[in-house]
Amino acid sequence: MLNTLESLFKLARDRKSKPVEGSYTNKLLADKSFSKEKVLEEINELTEAVDENNNIIHEAADVFYHLIMYMEANDVKIEEVMEELNKRKK
Repeated sequence: MLNTLESLFKLARDRKSKPVEGSYTNKLLADKSFSKEKVLEEINELTEAVDENNNIIHEAADVFYHLIMYMEANDVKIEEVMEELNKRKK
């Protein structure tokens, strides 16, 4: 499970340092406004899917993917997010 998330972060970092022409991932990484728009769109689609009890897994996967790309585009490091979450343990 965690390997999949790690692979997505690695993909984001690799594509950021070595762009691939025509890559949707690179479009998200290069255009912060587009990336933000997609995150908001995907979150909305997930909440609708939950409300309708339909296509939830697909929409949740879209949220994860787009959020990871948005974070990387904005230099938000997952390691720092994990540290913050760890601090919140009670």
